[in-house]
Amino acid sequence: MTIFSRIIAGEIPCYKVAEDDNYFAFLDISPLAKGHTLVIPKREVDYIFDLTDEEIAGMQVFAKKVAIAIKKAIPCVKVGQCVLGLEVPHAHIHLVPMQSEADLRFTNPRVELTKDEFEEIAKSIRENL
Repeated sequence: MTIFSRIIAGEIPCYKVAEDDNYFAFLDISPLAKGHTLVIPKREVDYIFDLTDEEIAGMQVFAKKVAIAIKKAIPCVKVGQCVLGLEVPHAHIHLVPMQSEADLRFTNPRVELTKDEFEEIAKSIRENL
């Protein structure tokens, strides 16, 4: 069971942003920017392109709803999307509020936030869904 599956199961706490029957979104705890969110399928699949066509389409539609809410909650030019998938063997999409394309460099220093800041950001995104 991956760390993401354990988050979905409630075994590991997270700052949940959104959830439906098939997908789950939560704040990245080592974010590139305030509002950096991960979108994952509830079905544990390592490689995003091993998802069925229906699953990958549904995940993108779910991610779109979350990205629109992020943009309303976090001042940014756009919300960037990135799929890397090497650090956790569970398919996931990164949604990152951006001021420029440089904000999507995963070698950038990470933003440090308090528990209260994470909770406020997650609440703000949820309120904009």
